[in-house]
Amino acid sequence: MSKAISIFDTTLRDGTQGEGVSLSADDKLKIAKKLDDLGAHYIEGGIPGSNTKDIEFFKRVKELNLNAKVVAFGSTRRKGSIASEDANLKRMIESGAQAATLVGKSWDFHVHTALQTTLEENLSMIYDSIAYLKQNGMEVIFDAEHFFDGFKHNPEYAQAVLTKAHEAGADWLVMCDTNGGTMPHEVYEIVSRLSGTLPQAHLGIHTHNDCELAVANTLSAVQAGARQVQGTMNGYGERCGNANLASIIPNLQLKLGYECVSEDSMRQLTNVARYVSEIANVNMPINQPYVGNAAFAHKGGIHVSAILRDSRTYEHIVPELVGNKQRVLVSELAGQSNIVSKAQELGLEFDPSSANSRQIIEKIKDLEHQGYQFEGADASLELLIREANGDMKELFTFESFKMLVEKTAGKSVVSEAFVKLNVAGTSVYTAAEGNGPVNALDNALRKALVQYFPSLANMHLSDYKVRVLDEKDATAAKVRVLIESKNTENTWNTVGVSENVIEASWEALVHSFRYALLQEKLQDEPGVVHTAFHGLSNH
Repeated sequence: MSKAISIFDTTLRDGTQGEGVSLSADDKLKIAKKLDDLGAHYIEGGIPGSNTKDIEFFKRVKELNLNAKVVAFGSTRRKGSIASEDANLKRMIESGAQAATLVGKSWDFHVHTALQTTLEENLSMIYDSIAYLKQNGMEVIFDAEHFFDGFKHNPEYAQAVLTKAHEAGADWLVMCDTNGGTMPHEVYEIVSRLSGTLPQAHLGIHTHNDCELAVANTLSAVQAGARQVQGTMNGYGERCGNANLASIIPNLQLKLGYECVSEDSMRQLTNVARYVSEIANVNMPINQPYVGNAAFAHKGGIHVSAILRDSRTYEHIVPELVGNKQRVLVSELAGQSNIVSKAQELGLEFDPSSANSRQIIEKIKDLEHQGYQFEGADASLELLIREANGDMKELFTFESFKMLVEKTAGKSVVSEAFVKLNVAGTSVYTAAEGNGPVNALDNALRKALVQYFPSLANMHLSDYKVRVLDEKDATAAKVRVLIESKNTENTWNTVGVSENVIEASWEALVHSFRYALLQEKLQDEPGVVHTAFHGLSNH
């Protein structure tokens, strides 16, 4: 049996049914291009004619000249009607899509309860609809909805549904675990049985994650004979989501020896998964397998010591195979190996036997005891290590800042920040407004520095998070602020801690500017590092 697997991505259709996921036509087109670059064989774009976004998508996607087949989604003809007069089927043909996903009922309970028709009429609806699409030149993927529930309740009828679809000319027969409640051993047994009774049919699998088994069920189906896998990038989808292609693809190819995408495309997997996350504006879990930021992150000192000798001690694959990378986290759990590894990553000479190394470890542990968290703030950590290593000198010094927040009845709140710095021996005093205190501080600091460091104009704050560390202290509690910043090339994270949220924000903001200047100087003058402020913390 062939080891080649057909990848069917339904992020743009089934994925958008997930809570909090909404994609514009432009978003869909951008994601479609990325999925095509990854090597998806089918990209399901949506339901033609159902809304203006999908109408625009099917019209414009032709301009992308994708290698993947673009798929239109729809259901079988209505009961008691004629396929050639069904508006839904006509729109699928008129969409210009090369293939169609046709969903039909395979559980007799649904036929009686949802469709309120006879079992015989449902079979006719399936046959007529597939035959009509085939007559109009479309490739047809038949999705047998609720197949596994239907098979467990009435195996003869569920199988009859697939047989009828096959007779009508369906190119793929896809078994759907629509409610997501089937166990992997059940999937394997049922698909194995169908592989034997329909040996000439091309079988596929479509699973949902309601029992957190969508990936496992997909793998079971493939091992039992399915050769098309349907899923979404990052597992987006209704309720608990669909099968996650970002896990399925490497599991099938790297672990089980199936052929899904090229090796070069596999190395784009992390980039594609994160890109889709950004476009969908849905935060990716840091611990997502294969592609998450923490998928190959190591924190415990014993673990780090081992991976420095051989990464196979705590990594099941080479991260670069899927485009990810190994990360060493430095925290209160860190040992000497963590610092050495991080220094090596930064290209620094670092003697593990030196007192300096032990001092940094102790300082990190002390700062984390105060509430700092460096595994989420790599930029602050790099500044700390470089500073301790004696690599940095000041470019400017901080003198003072003050804030004015004014609220007048009937008007919006006005925030204004005043910042005083010393740059190259010159006192610089600036003021700026913002839509909040942190934005005002950001604007004032940038205004003061951009005349000396023009590259800072390209940098902006992209995310801001505050966490209360001592909830029992109520409004007097210490807080931790994490700031994400971006420029045209990089993204970095910094941290600040204080009982005052403005001071914590200021500290994280300053680290962010320092890091931006650091990266610029490293590019311009390798081996020479400058800094803006001395000392990690004001505490």
